[in-house]
Amino acid sequence: MADAQKADTVQFTVKGQVVIPRWLRKEFEIEEGTRAVVYQDGDRIVLKPMTAKRYDALQGCLKGSGALKAMAAHRKKEKEL
Repeated sequence: MADAQKADTVQFTVKGQVVIPRWLRKEFEIEEGTRAVVYQDGDRIVLKPMTAKRYDALQGCLKGSGALKAMAAHRKKEKEL
């Protein structure tokens, strides 16, 4: 049997702002100034905080993909403009 998920309800302000409940901020180590990626997934709005833990998890994920060379080439082109 799957674990029950904890849930809360929130309200959007006139500006579209919402307060993330304290228990979620604590769980995801969200502090003042934490940035997040927001995108649509079907009928859902997904909000992924970009915390130090998230950055650590991403470390090395592009190794061997050639992304560094592509980025360096792109930066070189930008400097030439």
